[in-house]
Amino acid sequence: MPISIVRHELYDLLKKIAESGQELHEVDFSGNKLSEADLLAHLDYLNQNQYINAEFTNDGRFQKAKITDKGRNLIDNYEDKLSKNPESGSSAPIAEKDLPFLEKVMVNGGLADIFDARDITEVAFRVMRDLMSTEAADRVEAELHKPAEKTEDKALQMEIAELWHDTNPLVGFLSRVRPPWQGPGIFKIDSDRFLFRVANEGTMPPNADREKVVMAIFSATKDELSEERIQEIASWLPDLVRKMWEEA
Repeated sequence: MPISIVRHELYDLLKKIAESGQELHEVDFSGNKLSEADLLAHLDYLNQNQYINAEFTNDGRFQKAKITDKGRNLIDNYEDKLSKNPESGSSAPIAEKDLPFLEKVMVNGGLADIFDARDITEVAFRVMRDLMSTEAADRVEAELHKPAEKTEDKALQMEIAELWHDTNPLVGFLSRVRPPWQGPGIFKIDSDRFLFRVANEGTMPPNADREKVVMAIFSATKDELSEERIQEIASWLPDLVRKMWEEA
């Protein structure tokens, strides 16, 4: 059974650990609705990414934990987003198999939250598609696609190709029927507009470096593509953004 990481569950676990003690301590998760496997997966994710320091038994059972400064920052970041947009707490889960891609974006982009990495990546992909022909975008999607495991939970089937295709059905449809935004006038996406859209249509934190985040997305994406697709994407991008793509 595939595992997915859920934003509000990470927050709830971090809050529970933070509020139940300062040093390494036992934590009672009995009121949590996650299955044992999902609970351990979330705790392992928090531990592996230094949001908590945790101890596990040799057979993988959770023993003790304490929150780190990085974990407290994640709580603050989540609560800030929640105060500005209550719906942000219900972000779609991230499938375990997509964590490596999004973790590259998060770490290299200097982001604190993997869900920010996912949301900003989707916007960056959207703007890239807006610049490309439908046929070119489809060729990219075909290379990003990896067979999803069969499951009744659609959220668990999220993959990189779905981010490229766009999880918003209407936006995905419009990007297929509109011609490439290569001009003139307001129908042209230059480098400034590209970066502006990525920064403002997503959940870019105010202290994030938009160029650094875009470079991180580009780098992680290029790792998934053939040289032919990399060159094809470059041919559609405006000057500065093309340079960023080539250097990523």
